[in-house]
Amino acid sequence: MSLPIVACALLLTALASSQFVDGCYTSIFAFGDSLSDTGNYISLTSNGLLQYDGIPSCSVPPYGETFFRHPTGRCSDGRLIIDFIVEQFGLPLVPPYSGGGNANRGGGGVNFAVVGAPALTEDVLQSNGSYSRDNISMMSQINMFKSLLPSICKTSSCDEILDKSLIVFGPFGGDDYASGILNKRVEDAHRLQPLVINAVASAIEVSLILLGTQFMPFKNCHALFCGDDAMQELIKLGVVNLMVPGMLPDGCIGVSLTVYYGSNEEDYDPITGCLTWLNEFAQKHNELLRKELTRIQELYPNVSITYADYYNAGLLLTILSPKKYGFNDESRLIACCGSGGPYNVDDDAKCGYPSSHACDDPSSYIQWDGAHLTQAAYQWIAKGLLSGLYTSPNITASCSTSAKWI
Repeated sequence: MSLPIVACALLLTALASSQFVDGCYTSIFAFGDSLSDTGNYISLTSNGLLQYDGIPSCSVPPYGETFFRHPTGRCSDGRLIIDFIVEQFGLPLVPPYSGGGNANRGGGGVNFAVVGAPALTEDVLQSNGSYSRDNISMMSQINMFKSLLPSICKTSSCDEILDKSLIVFGPFGGDDYASGILNKRVEDAHRLQPLVINAVASAIEVSLILLGTQFMPFKNCHALFCGDDAMQELIKLGVVNLMVPGMLPDGCIGVSLTVYYGSNEEDYDPITGCLTWLNEFAQKHNELLRKELTRIQELYPNVSITYADYYNAGLLLTILSPKKYGFNDESRLIACCGSGGPYNVDDDAKCGYPSSHACDDPSSYIQWDGAHLTQAAYQWIAKGLLSGLYTSPNITASCSTSAKWI
């Protein structure tokens, strides 16, 4: 059997035997962009805290039609990867931080992810020919988390809460690279890549300092938290479990394929039809990220850091026969919701605009709107992660000894 077929068989076997993990994480806190946002963006725009032109992303039908039956701010027809993860651990869907003042009072965690959130700050992105919104950036989300901690730890010690909490940190980077890639300034995206990886790594280390997991060695002390003032931030709260996702295979996404439609034949993978160079860019990002996570893990041996391989878990749906997962082979690169074109993607008439329409059966499509996937695709990716095949180490490795993955 070929390697892809063996991988497919292993995944299907693992998923068929998987069940809920009990007695593991009791709270999940999510950070990231549109792949994880469960409503922060539409809440911020409706309250006038974010500026937008036209229709706020993912805020109108047919978004949400499959599961929620109405738009929730999720950029899909239903649930996202983060939703399937929290369900797997028997937790309620994680509420958006900006959705109201009662976030986390009932337990279970909070979601800080926002559509369009960059890893880098506005000044860095603008100097590299891009754009940003600092008030939803990666570090802004961390500050939101920090501001919420006192209310989370009112009735229990933060040690007790965070020891059984999972932090899903990302993915980040896609919105930093988007301006360069979608405007055909690929060199800008390449220039940003080491900056993005460094920013993500620094943010993780700052988070570990803030959460008091251990003192960072002086030679690596983050500039914002060196000196006497940093001591006030080092309140010992407990060990943190982190899952850090890599990028999806963006060379397979409809919006990228549309922008570069008509490129040279050698630009495309003959098996998948995806843009080879763009997938290689995503792989390079993931390789650099994994190296940084390994470095951080060595600095913080008492913290469990899991890398989530979104790339291979996602590409599996495309590179193998989609029919094995219930998808139409003919539409594997075509958006379910759109308004025409070779990939059903038109930037002037996006999903949710009056001239767009959704397919009859989103569960048979991998792509939802050309930039995001369907609930069905996200569910398979989540199962791949939770089975342990696409998380390193296994996402359940840091769970309590009573937790079992069957």
